[in-house]
Amino acid sequence: MSPAGCSHVNGYKVDNWKQNLRVIYQCFVWSGTAETRRRKVLQNDAGWTALAKSCICHICGAHLNRLHSCLYCVFFGCFSKKHIHDHAKNKRHNLAVDLLYGGIYCFVCQDYIYDKEMEQIAKEEQRKAWKLQAGIGEKYTTWEPTKRELELLRHNPKRRKITTNCTIGLRGLINLGNTCFMNCIVQALTHTPLLRDFFLSDRHKCEMQSNSCLVCEMSQLFQEFYSGHRSPHIPFRLLHLVWTHAKHLAGYEQQDAHEFLIAALDVLHRHCKGDTTRDDNGKKANNPNHCNCIIDQIFTGGLQSDVTCQVCTGVSTTIDPFWDISLDLPGSSTPFWPLSPGGDGSAVNGESHLSGSTTLTDCLRRFTRPEHLGSSAKIKCGGCHSYQESTKQLTMKKLPIVACFHLKRFEHSAKLRRKITTYVSFPLELDMTPFMASSKESRMNGQYQQTVDVLNNDNKYALFAVVNHQGTLESGHYTSFIRQHKDQWFKCDDAIITKATIKDVLDSEGYLLFYHKQFLEYE
Repeated sequence: MSPAGCSHVNGYKVDNWKQNLRVIYQCFVWSGTAETRRRKVLQNDAGWTALAKSCICHICGAHLNRLHSCLYCVFFGCFSKKHIHDHAKNKRHNLAVDLLYGGIYCFVCQDYIYDKEMEQIAKEEQRKAWKLQAGIGEKYTTWEPTKRELELLRHNPKRRKITTNCTIGLRGLINLGNTCFMNCIVQALTHTPLLRDFFLSDRHKCEMQSNSCLVCEMSQLFQEFYSGHRSPHIPFRLLHLVWTHAKHLAGYEQQDAHEFLIAALDVLHRHCKGDTTRDDNGKKANNPNHCNCIIDQIFTGGLQSDVTCQVCTGVSTTIDPFWDISLDLPGSSTPFWPLSPGGDGSAVNGESHLSGSTTLTDCLRRFTRPEHLGSSAKIKCGGCHSYQESTKQLTMKKLPIVACFHLKRFEHSAKLRRKITTYVSFPLELDMTPFMASSKESRMNGQYQQTVDVLNNDNKYALFAVVNHQGTLESGHYTSFIRQHKDQWFKCDDAIITKATIKDVLDSEGYLLFYHKQFLEYE
């Protein structure tokens, strides 16, 4: 389809096309239950009444297989078995609507299309349907757990029973043309425990002027994922909104999954309306961004930077918010800090240096090591009041609920453009205590020394998602592993979901690693 959109829509827009399209959305797309559909159809033309009791394919009688309705006549057909394709070819009826998701498909363009007028009608009818179905969309008020609520979370971890064979939340995503970078991030976000709790509460009410709120779309996406449906979801609305709000990601070229993650969090953060500086009680938000939106509550941490003057030992400290931590890897053009396998360090977080392999802990040690800035990067010392050489050290001042680690596998420099395939082992459980600002004194000359604070449960994380990239810098494919419940892992490869073992997860190359605070999870 051309960037200008589908040109075949104009052939449909004649006579009472708006009224006819509304009837289809009212009766068959946003109608909810079969009983609701039956009642609505009986209020409309007699031509539609015959379909009230059986919304099925006119060729094979199936009610699944991605049923579509022709926009030109009364005809339902399977998309999977191409019955709707045959109808379009024989009758030259080029447009049909997906009865499950509401997307408009053009058989000439061979793609789902976007039309502003049609999208407006779909949104209006969807809102009407929501009002008829228990009033979804009530006013959202910002939430931040109190001390009492945190205690309840700690002492009541088993609040939802998921059986071994439960498939709730497992759903594939159709690749819309090199969109695996988006699909793998969507899988990670939809399986983020506290983010899932927020979106499944149905409390978000859009305050934006147009139908372009990414928070609304994510809310709908979570409803789709946890609806119990097993057929792959088509995230065309999400893709359209991403293209609208993050124009650098627009187009059908392969994009970077990490870049998409940061862009998505940024847009969600901007679209979360309400009091973004203080909570309902006037209390300042407890995160470095001082924002009460759900994104900052879950993903924002505080990174402390200490610059120490080499002359007077004066320290200048700044704290910056972060959504993720990007870690250098051995094999890159950036010199990697030499680490010595064995000793106390090899036991940190249960990782081991098998065959000299690099661990996530190694990368975090390098990230938080003191770095001499050198004579070419002198800074003006507040104590000496002159430019002096200094050292810089990064530590974690405040940990986020979800810690995302970005392993810098794609190297772009003046001389090099390549992918770094160095294997990095990562643990199922991660203790971030050694990398906290409060533990800084335990690290001398870059060597880790264990402290009694290592038992601090607030700093312990559990792995729940891993994004991987297969292939080269020029041509590759993204997949993800997600943890559905406890030790149950699944591999998500666009529309295909398969069961995975813990070994499959830990043996994977790893590009983005998602960890969730253990005491805020539930089984």
